[in-house]
Amino acid sequence: MSLRKEPRRRHLLALMAASASGLLMPEATAAPRGPAPGGAGADGLVDALERAAHPLRSTDPGVGTADLHALGAMIGDAEVVGLGEATHGSHEFFAMKERVFRYLVEERGFTTFALEMSWPAGLLIDEYVQGGPGGAREIVLDALAGTPWARQEFVSLIAWMRGHNQRHPDRTVHFMGDDLGGPKLGDRIFERVVSSVRTAAPRILTRLVDLYAGLRPFDDFYGYLHKPVEERRRNAALAQEALDLVAGRRHSPDDPYAWTVQHARNIAQTFAFATIDLADPATVPPAQRLRDQAMADNVLWWKERTKGRILLSAHNAHVGYRATDPVTYARTQGVALRERLGRRYAAIGFTFAGGTFLVKDASGGAAWTPVSVPPATPGMNEHTLDRVRYRDFYVDLRTVRAPARAWLAGARPVYDAGQVFTPDPLPELALGTAYDVLVHLHRVRAATPLARN
Repeated sequence: MSLRKEPRRRHLLALMAASASGLLMPEATAAPRGPAPGGAGADGLVDALERAAHPLRSTDPGVGTADLHALGAMIGDAEVVGLGEATHGSHEFFAMKERVFRYLVEERGFTTFALEMSWPAGLLIDEYVQGGPGGAREIVLDALAGTPWARQEFVSLIAWMRGHNQRHPDRTVHFMGDDLGGPKLGDRIFERVVSSVRTAAPRILTRLVDLYAGLRPFDDFYGYLHKPVEERRRNAALAQEALDLVAGRRHSPDDPYAWTVQHARNIAQTFAFATIDLADPATVPPAQRLRDQAMADNVLWWKERTKGRILLSAHNAHVGYRATDPVTYARTQGVALRERLGRRYAAIGFTFAGGTFLVKDASGGAAWTPVSVPPATPGMNEHTLDRVRYRDFYVDLRTVRAPARAWLAGARPVYDAGQVFTPDPLPELALGTAYDVLVHLHRVRAATPLARN
């Protein structure tokens, strides 16, 4: 069912709620359509793609890394690598993230897995990865509840990261959440700031406590959006004042107090985003711009703090340079990172030619449920990619030759899903403008539910 047939207010609510937890599916927009492959030039196009393609042995981890060495060469010296996903609920995308991260850690020196999830939840997971109490499944249930990442694939990733740290205490890895505080911030992040200020800057403690009194714990983003806009704007001003107060204490980048400022910054970012107006669709693009910039800033802060290389996991619409909805996503996280890092940032996108994935309904309140799509049809990007003789493969879009280069520059329909899926019309994208590297998968299946105890 197309979102265009939904009542306007319900549609906007779905967009707002989705944005808060990293689950937004851009609405389809018109784009200049490139020529469909066919006729005399079609075989030449497929041949050009095949010459540039590198087959994947598997998307699942634990099968060796020989087939990933060419991907490592494409990544080169990039310090932040964005690894996208065409849906938020497919096993192959999630499993491939673990496989690539393992390879990058073990053979390329990467140290952080960053996920499009809330900063406070990322801190909780990282504490476990560093040896904290509990089990991987329990941590996922706690930190990722209600998100598409509360799946067995992320239990596997987090358990591997903890195991790696136990085996290699001299070269530990970290988990971070780079997003705003949705679907909640939780009281713990406020208390981190207050407790640090109590010791490091007691002079400002009373004012800080007053500023946060009406803001904490912020444990229901969706409910909060129904508060009057003016009240939410006043709260955003209070959160920003608290950040300015905390950041006013002099400190060096290596001072532990820098973490306090960063926690306060995430609180302020979240409240600023939450001023989005449910009655005014015009507030969506600037809110998304704020969010993507905040995610980029958080990744850059972590990079400077840890001095390590980062694999950034997010939807294609965030890690790439162009989204299927360029109005809503006028300036993506990938663009912000590329502007700051140049070629030290690389964007890897995903496509798939059919299968099953998880979505919610347009209200944003239902459980994640499977949706299946048929094999890609002529005229779609994936239909042509699927003609390459490899079932699953990756290709460096920067080095392909004609006629593939011209084909990649044209916008065509693609399968693309976030919280919701819009099959009619499908969104369009020129793949060559969106990513540096593309991973194409023949089929995907729904991400795996958490195993029962």
